[in-house]
Amino acid sequence: MLPLDVGVKIEASASVRLLLEITERLDYSKLNAAYDRHPSETEASPKQMFQLVTLGFMEGHQSTRKLEAACRNDIRFMYILKGKPVPDHNRFWKFIKDRLQGEVMEHLHYQLVEYLEGAGEIDFENLFVDGTKIEAQANRYSFVWKKSTTKYETRLDGKLAELMDRLTLEYGISMPPGTTPEEGLVILKGMAQDITFVHGRGKRKTPLQRNIEILEAYISRKGKYAIYNQTFKGRNSFSKTDRDATFMRMKDDHMRNGQLKPGYNLQLGVEGGYIVGVDISSERSDQQTLLPLLDRMEKGSGKRHKNVTTDAGFESEENYKGLLERNQTAYIKPQNYEKSKTRKYRTNAYLRENMPYDAENDFYTCPNGDIFAYAYTTKRRSESGFESTITVYECHGCGACPQKHLCTRAKGNRKISVSKDFIDLRLASLNRITSEYGRDLRLNRSIQAEGAFGVLKQDYGFRRFLRRGMTNVLTETFLYAFAFNINKLHAKKKRKLSGVTFHLLDVA
Repeated sequence: MLPLDVGVKIEASASVRLLLEITERLDYSKLNAAYDRHPSETEASPKQMFQLVTLGFMEGHQSTRKLEAACRNDIRFMYILKGKPVPDHNRFWKFIKDRLQGEVMEHLHYQLVEYLEGAGEIDFENLFVDGTKIEAQANRYSFVWKKSTTKYETRLDGKLAELMDRLTLEYGISMPPGTTPEEGLVILKGMAQDITFVHGRGKRKTPLQRNIEILEAYISRKGKYAIYNQTFKGRNSFSKTDRDATFMRMKDDHMRNGQLKPGYNLQLGVEGGYIVGVDISSERSDQQTLLPLLDRMEKGSGKRHKNVTTDAGFESEENYKGLLERNQTAYIKPQNYEKSKTRKYRTNAYLRENMPYDAENDFYTCPNGDIFAYAYTTKRRSESGFESTITVYECHGCGACPQKHLCTRAKGNRKISVSKDFIDLRLASLNRITSEYGRDLRLNRSIQAEGAFGVLKQDYGFRRFLRRGMTNVLTETFLYAFAFNINKLHAKKKRKLSGVTFHLLDVA
């Protein structure tokens, strides 16, 4: 028989005791404010609901039905409830969806980060950033593409214009230029007041009824395309069942053929093995996700890390300059780093990187001895609005050059475009990551950031979101991060590794 106090059956070193020790210290003012009325004394309190949900995520019970079952059968969940009735799965779902939304879960997460800092587990010294794509809870075939929408909308505009012209001639009505299809529909319906509209098999529609129905169908499609264009928000696609999800190419898919699937780009900032920052993006590449992640982290914790280490997917001039403005040191691997170590790359004299450059006179020299002279300066704007200065150099000796077929495929003279700021920033980052300390940082990024994703995907089964919408997805991710950090702290305490934030390895 179970004792009246189920807590005596739980070990003193159990993770649920650490969970309660930490969560009892948190400020739940924002969570309590999310309730219209405070739950009665006979119901599980908001704090208990949060503890139950967190323990569920720690133990792999992300489904609300599994949470309800665990509360009925697992003494750790019973210990948290303290004899109160078991919440049903609907209450768990509403709690996550309605109570933990917005800043509530994020506020709780950064309180845990503050606790970890006070415990000496993190020190805001080195941040390791990585990203991955997680599949959305959406139909894989409910895609809407921006190019197709633009094509069909243009075709529909032509049909509408043709129909309006035909109706003007056929019925002799006045439709001046600029008359909208909706205004034309009102005119046609006014002419059809004495006509009985018929529907169904065996009924013969009048020409006016058919024209009205055709115009209504065109107007309806036009409205649908307008909604689609508002939903894109700079993206190239979205899913009909989760309109915040973008179709991305995942590393693996159910058909094993590289098929695009609806998903989100998940970014994590890790320090000391703990997830200290989380952000969700609809961007397919990582380049435009780094600065928003750092902004969200600074807003939540009020602090900045001294060093930021990422892989080559985050390299861009915008990120280099953004980190420089934040007084954060960038340890970003150049995108050509691995290729630059190959013999083929180093011996290719036709690459701009391998051409001699005269800084005093500002020109490059090609393998044939011809000069790439300054041609002009232009501006290049990225999708995020960042503007970079591009210097263009042109070689005027390509016409009779015997090596042209090895150098370029251009019909005329070869031109090379160079961002001088980007070259300087890349070189500085390259020097940093190839230093002894930089090699340790890169190895720690592989261990900590990629290791966090490995645990989330493999141990927690976090390969597809259970909820839809950007806000719901972000809340779910913060729950995973909170549960991950509690388990990580519990494991480090058991292994007596508390306070270890950096791994020193001998081989890079």
